[in-house]
Amino acid sequence: MTFEKEKYLDDLEKRIDPDQEEKLFHDWITFADGTFDGELFIPKRDRTALPAVEWPEVSVNQAVDDKDMMVVQQLATCSRALGEASGDLLCVRANYGTGILPSLFGAELFVMDEKYNTLPTVNPLKEGREEFEVLLEKGVPHLRQSLGGKTLEMGEYFIEVMAGYSNIKKYVYVYHPDLQGPIDICELLWGWDLFLAVSEQPDLVTALLELVTDTYVCFMKEWDRIVSSTDEYCVHWSMLHKGHIMLRDDSAMNFSPEMFSEFIRPYDQKLLDEFGGGAIHFCGKGDHFISFIAEMDHLYAVNMSQPELNDLGIIFQNTVDKGIKLIGMPLDVGREVIANGRTLHGNMHCRSTQQGLGR
Repeated sequence: MTFEKEKYLDDLEKRIDPDQEEKLFHDWITFADGTFDGELFIPKRDRTALPAVEWPEVSVNQAVDDKDMMVVQQLATCSRALGEASGDLLCVRANYGTGILPSLFGAELFVMDEKYNTLPTVNPLKEGREEFEVLLEKGVPHLRQSLGGKTLEMGEYFIEVMAGYSNIKKYVYVYHPDLQGPIDICELLWGWDLFLAVSEQPDLVTALLELVTDTYVCFMKEWDRIVSSTDEYCVHWSMLHKGHIMLRDDSAMNFSPEMFSEFIRPYDQKLLDEFGGGAIHFCGKGDHFISFIAEMDHLYAVNMSQPELNDLGIIFQNTVDKGIKLIGMPLDVGREVIANGRTLHGNMHCRSTQQGLGR
């Protein structure tokens, strides 16, 4: 598949209305800063801006293998946001999946067949303790290798390509790639044995978490050198929150609250402190550790992908009641909560469409 990306860039450039984007960004800032005066924050543009060309469907594997295809695949989400007049901010990322940081430590890439259209990941390291001890001895790995190198190069390419389009350059945000969180990276490197190792080899797990966290810091600083941040805010998954990073704690649902406190919170906290705070995402059930998240400094927002698996009363007590934003919640959940008379203090965001998360 070969095409010229310029016609899609031209189309998007013409459809971006600076007034609309400025208003939408201001609305998001109002919500993030706590001055939104409604119950549910459901932002939308005032009008649609339909494409003048037919945008192609670019698969994950095509985008991973070709920078121009990555540009068009990512900008297509912006095109849809304009076409739907949604409240999603325009943004793109270097979309290489969960294995970006694990690949720096030598984890073998695992790429799904084209028909599944799913992001790549990695296989766990095979040699166990001996291999981890070698990694610890070597320290922070070289950043410009494997998926890490492709990710940084793609960030540079986004900046290069967007430089010639004034509206795209200003209103399409290049958000940080999927670096997961320290415990998720350790699980990708270790495999399911990690859940035994936290009890059987806690010192080794802790040492690996420290190395992973140091590597995360180095990588994010290199990313920030390439892609400047949005002041004290972060645009991520087409949403905005205070702070600079979106950590993923998907593995946390498999740990007890006490283990969360020992093996997850300290490393998340180090990253929040280093990068001006941010948000935490988790999949699955998290109501058993949400109180530990709520106690973290510089934690401004929480994103959860499966609210139906959680006791929302516990979630609300430890987020919206404490001024922590819940972002990316399903609209039907928000409306049901309001109908039942539960106040959200203006701290919950619901999408007007289902676009954004997980692309």
